[in-house]
Amino acid sequence: MTRDSGQNRSIWMNVAVPEQSPLTKDASANVCIVGAGIAGMSTAYMLAREGRSVIVLDDGQIGGGMTERTTAHLASALDDRFYNLEDLHGPEGSRIAAESHSAAIDQIEQIIAKENIDCDFERLNGYLFVPPGESTEILNREFEAATRAGVPVEIVDRAPIDSFDTGPCLRFANQAQFHPLKYLNGLADAIARNGGLIYTGTHVETVQSGTASHVKTRDKLTVMAKNIVIATNTPVNDLVAIHTKQAPYMTYVIAAPVEKGTITRALFWDTLDPYHYVRLQSEKAESDTDLLIVGGEDHKTGQEHDADDRYRRLETWMRERFPAVGTVEFQWSGQVMEPVDGLAFIGRNPMDTENIFVATGDSGQGMTHGTIAGMLITDLIEGRGNRWAALYDPSRKTLSAGLDFAKENLNVAAQYADWVTGGDVNSVEDLAPGQGAVIRSGMTKIAAYRDDHNVLHERSATCTHLGCVVAWNSDEKTWDCPCHGSRFDALGHVISGPAVSDLKEVKKAHASD
Repeated sequence: MTRDSGQNRSIWMNVAVPEQSPLTKDASANVCIVGAGIAGMSTAYMLAREGRSVIVLDDGQIGGGMTERTTAHLASALDDRFYNLEDLHGPEGSRIAAESHSAAIDQIEQIIAKENIDCDFERLNGYLFVPPGESTEILNREFEAATRAGVPVEIVDRAPIDSFDTGPCLRFANQAQFHPLKYLNGLADAIARNGGLIYTGTHVETVQSGTASHVKTRDKLTVMAKNIVIATNTPVNDLVAIHTKQAPYMTYVIAAPVEKGTITRALFWDTLDPYHYVRLQSEKAESDTDLLIVGGEDHKTGQEHDADDRYRRLETWMRERFPAVGTVEFQWSGQVMEPVDGLAFIGRNPMDTENIFVATGDSGQGMTHGTIAGMLITDLIEGRGNRWAALYDPSRKTLSAGLDFAKENLNVAAQYADWVTGGDVNSVEDLAPGQGAVIRSGMTKIAAYRDDHNVLHERSATCTHLGCVVAWNSDEKTWDCPCHGSRFDALGHVISGPAVSDLKEVKKAHASD
């Protein structure tokens, strides 16, 4: 449920998405889906193909949230590592995780063929390698666990990077990549052909479960639906049920041109924590260059304020391994929801009636997790059994993840200490045009932003989800909540959940007095 996920533009945003109208009157459908990213659109497509009447609502445009900020790796080589998944979910859980992500890639490929979607899809290998000088024991452990999970993997002498010797690495066959917005454009056309309706610019404020289940928009319009699917990156219909089991992280991406043929077309990952992830994207068929996309440098949302340094570190890492690249042309960030046990939460919403479904916890595998959501939720609504259901059940309790659960929630609790600290700056007079900062004004904290016309905008700095103090993100010019990942634009309008309402207006704080 996003209007504008930040000021930076990803390489995918050069593709226009089809304009849709906002909802203008009450409506009804068998299924109402909130969120028009990869999870919501995949679910809408599959349910519409089943003959269900479907309405999709989104605050922004199609793909306008985290889907347009992905790097669009389609991988069954999971970044949470199969040896970890075995510990958390057992050997059978690890096998199902591998099976479901592989099936998601196959499903995307089949949809592309069936609907004739031109979205730069291609199959390729993926390579996992360790940093220079580090032990390869992690590769041996992952090779054995991935093999037990049924993943096509082998140990090779080095990754196919001529300019940098990775040493021994793992090669995962049958991975893939695509252009996410071109793919969603194709899904949108197919949804419409199958009778589905998509309304953008429509902000959902409340979700009501039960026998008269419905959603209500900011404009007081109602969509009645027998089933409701919340596919908003992180659920906007819960206060705590899911949010205590996953944590928001910001991840950073750069892209630079490189002559075609210089770098092998493949997916690349290293084993650092946070790890780096790499792929190529062709700009235009007639162009003699590709774009090399490199991501990494993750941190907890709202808890670090050094984006420029992170972009510089990404560029240094890139040039050490791929020295032929040109000047960085794109840089952007995105938010990843990390579940405590490594896998998405897909299915019936905890502590809710059985007709309310959620899809969240992408864990860096958003494109495949989103497609799994479409497949699994469609089966649940259609009353079909699905062997993946228990593994992705949002109500699951993974006992072996208890330490991570406690650690993440202690981190959240610690953020409330921001209420007793000072402000980022002493006075609004310290703010230059284009800058924002949290400023203390008596017993309250103010989110103050001075726009490029030197006009000061002040809102409460209290996140409207559970009351944490937001932090200024100077890179994307957003206010980010360090507790559960709600984000607001520079003027305080909510752009992503779990918050559903804007930062509250305040009387002029006169924080400069």
